[in-house]
Amino acid sequence: MSKLLIVGTVAFDAIETPFGKTDKILGGAATYISLSASQFGVESGIVSVVGGDFPKEYLRKLNARNINTDGIEVVEDGKTFFWKGKYHNDLNSRDTLITDLNVLADFKPVVPKRFIQPEFLMLGNLHPAVQMAVINQIPVRPKLVVLDTMNFWMDNTWDQLMEVIAKIDVITINDEEARQLSGEYSLVKAAQKIYEMGPKYVVIKKGEHGALLFHEDNVFFAPALPLEEVFDPTGAGDTFAGGFIGHMTRTEDISFENMKRGVIAGSNLASFCVEKFGTERMENLTHDEIQERLLQFKLLTQFDIELG
Repeated sequence: MSKLLIVGTVAFDAIETPFGKTDKILGGAATYISLSASQFGVESGIVSVVGGDFPKEYLRKLNARNINTDGIEVVEDGKTFFWKGKYHNDLNSRDTLITDLNVLADFKPVVPKRFIQPEFLMLGNLHPAVQMAVINQIPVRPKLVVLDTMNFWMDNTWDQLMEVIAKIDVITINDEEARQLSGEYSLVKAAQKIYEMGPKYVVIKKGEHGALLFHEDNVFFAPALPLEEVFDPTGAGDTFAGGFIGHMTRTEDISFENMKRGVIAGSNLASFCVEKFGTERMENLTHDEIQERLLQFKLLTQFDIELG
């Protein structure tokens, strides 16, 4: 079985949407990625950091899904990274109310021995210096390296971000981030510019409007499933990335054709994530539900047309 190493935040979130609000709950990019990837039965490990205030129960939840937490450093006298946000009525925009880096501010990642040679590496949204520190600890290049990043790192750590981007195979960003990274409004031109930075594949997430996969002259579009209710979009992008890398890890096939299936797998799981607050939906998801919705995705895009 291929091993998947996930780098990213394991955190507390406090979320407010038009449908309600929460106190501190489990969150973080690596949490959503790993819960999503675990749906594919892969062996994964997380590299992250938490404080002494992080409940052991949360680590046990991850372990129960074959997610190795040996690489999650616990700083007993520190506090866990905390984010608080409030979503607007359209759920597409939000205001960040609190960002407390806490133990994340001085994080020096250490890859556990069991995962020092992963076949697949998912670099979740984090400081590029942390992402690079993990890359530098892995002696043999993984079969596939996927990176997720955001505007904040483009604004504040451009040079370090460029160094990391030069070493990856796939980048997953949203459309706004793709435009900022490339300086191009057209997403086709943006993808072409991003290729020049290093990645061979560019995945551009468009939220409720689906996702695009670019590779050289090839383009693939995956729709987002039209949902009756979107309750909380937090973690949807990370869940998408987890579905993508989970599928790639399970199949061990890094062809463009299989990446198309990976994008669909990611879109499928992201559609569940938004149905409840935080990680609740991902923790209680069943195989049958995933398969049933996958069929919906297939029917959504399947058609016959006579050409000529």
